[in-house]
Amino acid sequence: MTRTGARALGAVLLTGLLALLGAAPAHADGYRYWSFWQQGAGSGSGWAYATQGPGTLRPGDGTAVGFRFAVSKDSADAAQPRAAAGFGAVCEGTPAKEGSKRVAVVIDFGTAADAAGGESPPAARTACAQVAPDASAAEALAAVAKPLRYNSDALLCAIAGYPKSGCGEKVDAHGTPDAGASGSAAEGTKDEKDQGGNEDGEGPSAGLIGGIAVVAVLGGAAVWQARRRRRG
Repeated sequence: MTRTGARALGAVLLTGLLALLGAAPAHADGYRYWSFWQQGAGSGSGWAYATQGPGTLRPGDGTAVGFRFAVSKDSADAAQPRAAAGFGAVCEGTPAKEGSKRVAVVIDFGTAADAAGGESPPAARTACAQVAPDASAAEALAAVAKPLRYNSDALLCAIAGYPKSGCGEKVDAHGTPDAGASGSAAEGTKDEKDQGGNEDGEGPSAGLIGGIAVVAVLGGAAVWQARRRRRG
């Protein structure tokens, strides 16, 4: 490849990268989705934003996990469950049983301002899930709050049937879905999946990262190839 050709290819790749950045959710007002929380380390600790999805996190016996439905931009902006992260108050009436663990599950369906399409959020609830020792948080949730709904990317869309539709859709400052977003297009109806929630703590859209990575790899390859040919 000649130097002129390499420059031309670089310009095309740069244009593609800028297009991807222009489509980035950085300027979005937020996403409507279920955020996932776990009890912080130490007795009496409050909520901490989970660093794993509920399908991979395996909470220990005597701990609490929480789910909050709200509109937020990312993990730093996410609203935590309004109930305390206390195991004792939730599971005090559930005796320990050999061969199982107890996990307190706190579900906050959010506020009317965060609801979609005129839906009314149910009252917050708590439940004590008694599950297998190696069960994930998703399995604990499924034990006490069916039906669950996931989309094809394993993002948790609905708990106990709420909301009825939509999944991580982009919304504006007024809570109105973005005209170009379609949060329910890829939804599935499987009641349980191995994974749910965003693993990296950001908003539920992750496709942009892959696109930028592809452009970066192609750009690096073009530069390397041009240098190699000049040296040859």
